[in-house]
Amino acid sequence: MKKKIVINTPLKIDGEIILPGSKSITNRALLFSALSEGKTYLKNILYSDDVKYMLNALKLLGIKYNLSNDKKICKIYGVGNKFPITKNVTLFLGNAGTAVRFLLSVLSIKNSNIIITGDERMKNRPIKHLVDSLIQGEAKISYIQRKNFLPIKTNGQFKGGTITLNGSISSQFLTALLIAAPLSLKKTKILIKGKLVSKPYIDITIKMMKSFGVIIKNFNYKFFLINGNQKYISPKKYFIEGDASSASYFLSAAAIKGGTVIIKGVGKKSIQGDIKFCSILKKMGAKIYLGKNFIQCTKNKLKSIDMDMNDIPDAAMTIAITALFSNGTTNIRNIYNWRVKETDRLYAMATELKKIGAKVEEGKDYLTITPPRKFKKVEIETYNDHRIAMCFSLISLSGTSVTILNPNCINKTFPNYFKDFLSICKYT
Repeated sequence: MKKKIVINTPLKIDGEIILPGSKSITNRALLFSALSEGKTYLKNILYSDDVKYMLNALKLLGIKYNLSNDKKICKIYGVGNKFPITKNVTLFLGNAGTAVRFLLSVLSIKNSNIIITGDERMKNRPIKHLVDSLIQGEAKISYIQRKNFLPIKTNGQFKGGTITLNGSISSQFLTALLIAAPLSLKKTKILIKGKLVSKPYIDITIKMMKSFGVIIKNFNYKFFLINGNQKYISPKKYFIEGDASSASYFLSAAAIKGGTVIIKGVGKKSIQGDIKFCSILKKMGAKIYLGKNFIQCTKNKLKSIDMDMNDIPDAAMTIAITALFSNGTTNIRNIYNWRVKETDRLYAMATELKKIGAKVEEGKDYLTITPPRKFKKVEIETYNDHRIAMCFSLISLSGTSVTILNPNCINKTFPNYFKDFLSICKYT
């Protein structure tokens, strides 16, 4: 029997949420700290499944670290250019795309004879364009079972040079190359083929690398120049801001059925692209205020939107649900990369939205959503995708309860999500 959680309709939404750390920033910071010499204190890390896979991999690769009792502070003992210390190991990384792509690239520098694999979904997610780019830089990489998919073995020897990368599938491929290139022997020039998706995640990477002493030259996302033989330098202490993608659910809840919700841990100076979600929600009619380290949202009448959301694919899913409570038809465009995430999110979102009574058109790279006249009481299939589980919790604000199947899939990025969501649901 499948596990499930039933969420009933609250009278209103009101309260404060302290956000967990950003997954994107946490996994980058863990790797950068390992690649630096000396100790780094990482504060407000996200302790979730994806982060556990990264931590376990670093341990297998010879990195020592200590976690605080509350799992929010991690002290890492970096080894600099000695990384990895351990060779001839197999890294199982579940469905953690960041861990797979980033580690593959960094481990392609030295002759380490390491196998990288993951769960069944990860074995079907794209890796070919990253592998092809690393091979252009002389890396020795081989597929073990199926060509173009995990598991793969890397035998080092990546030297950099001029590399062409298809940027239309995942920004994680470019991030992976940017992380490894400064450690290579040669100066690297990365030429982007096609339109680069999710640019804000590249901005996160470049800003964080600068904090760890590495400089990247970005020429309007068309090409990137990186000097070789650089070193990652520990900033000693690094604070990980709250996850802006996770903030989206609580902000939408307030916009739909507030009350007022205050989100603490991220604000107007965020380095995350998903902070743009606030301006979109405001454009839809919500009352939004961004402080230095908080965001406040209050209910207002919502209207539909027609927008290219390629830059914020995760938060765009929350907009799709918010559209159900808006006046008119919402069109979310240029989101083909939804199809290569934890599941085919375009198919999954369209299927589940239709279940609850919405009129939906699913295109190759877009979703058009017209609100239902009446919400249907249904069970939501989550496809083992954390963001679908979190998004569809908002259906409970419709006046109809919602049942979420496999709710534990939220452990990938936000283990306490349902607890936090219910804390702002007021039933009396």
